[in-house]
Amino acid sequence: MDKIIINGGHTQLKGQVEIEGAKNAVLPLLAATILPSEGETVLRNVPILSDVYTMNAVISHLNIPLVFDKQQNTVVTQAAESVAIEAPYEYVSQMRASIVVLGPILARNGHARVSMPGGCTIGSRPIDLHIRGLQAMGAEITHNGGFIEAKADALHGAHFYMDFPSVGATQNIMMAATLAKGTMVLENAAREPEIVDLANLLNKMGADVKGAGTDTIVIKGVEKMHGTTHHVVQDRIEAGTFMVAAAMTQGNVLILDAVREHNRPLLSKLSEMGVDIIQEEDGIRVIGPETLKSVNVKTLPHPGFPTDMQAQMTAAQAVANGESTMIETVFENRFQHLEEMRRMGLSADISRNSANIQGGGPFSGAEVRSTDLRASAALILLGMVAQGTTTVGHLEHLDRGYYKFHEKLAKLGADIKRINPKESCHV
Repeated sequence: MDKIIINGGHTQLKGQVEIEGAKNAVLPLLAATILPSEGETVLRNVPILSDVYTMNAVISHLNIPLVFDKQQNTVVTQAAESVAIEAPYEYVSQMRASIVVLGPILARNGHARVSMPGGCTIGSRPIDLHIRGLQAMGAEITHNGGFIEAKADALHGAHFYMDFPSVGATQNIMMAATLAKGTMVLENAAREPEIVDLANLLNKMGADVKGAGTDTIVIKGVEKMHGTTHHVVQDRIEAGTFMVAAAMTQGNVLILDAVREHNRPLLSKLSEMGVDIIQEEDGIRVIGPETLKSVNVKTLPHPGFPTDMQAQMTAAQAVANGESTMIETVFENRFQHLEEMRRMGLSADISRNSANIQGGGPFSGAEVRSTDLRASAALILLGMVAQGTTTVGHLEHLDRGYYKFHEKLAKLGADIKRINPKESCHV
């Protein structure tokens, strides 16, 4: 199993970095390719990630012809006359986001059977909102043998208020509603940039979706949808990770084509920590100070501070001067990485969804294991400032959301490499 090795304590990142298409956007975009009944759909700027391979496998299993061109970063699908009803455990168990195929399959077939989802162990993340939204549209939902089964003679529009602005549920309900009869009004909807990106694709396919990016989305059902071409939005979480990396290492890094509006909550907190944020023609430049100031952060649904930047920000809080607080309100089990950081010298008190972090170190390299996707990146970032050598294992999490992360850091000046210990034994 691969490991990343970082020789830290002297890293000062400098240069510029290109950011991939958004993982959190491309997965529902791929699910949306189930909806067209005619034509070809071309997705551009598709990141080469293990989660993308998994979703591609799900789509292909549904009888939709798919070609992934890794040289051009494109996925091309052909509309299928007949879409299969079942997304099996083999694929869905690997990645929670696979649940977003439930709505599109149901919309196309009137019948869908999707395995209960898997993914990172960062909390229970129930799917009740997905189910209740589809039930409001006339679907009958049952649970059989680890599968969610949905049936509807004809989905219809409804007025549905979401108790929590779930991103996945918003996406699932939006896609199901595109081919329903009548008008769907979705209140307290998620407002993330990835929701807007999905709505843009759906509208290009012939759907009628209005209000994406606000808390009320209105979808008027259409009779059929067609293929189109779409460019995946930039990954704001990857961009944010490199912003934090620059801030932590007294770096000077230009994040090419970064969108300030997508990263506003993070940029605001970095500014509080003394980081210089400069908007340039080619992107956003982040310049880290000699000493970071402590800061208190609370994760919230967009446009609040993103939970997917929580782990990386705790790495910055760890090296900041003074006491910082991190409150996690989105997931109930997302501080596992802090236990790994203790092995490197972190001083923190954790109480349920709150962590008080005594910043400033010192930190020393250690062997640590990734506990989830964003934790992987956070441990690597802390490894760059820790004295000595840090080894990060369980990179299957990292590969779900970052493409050649270690290579990009190396180009910016980090002393970092990725190895396969089994291969090294045979050299």
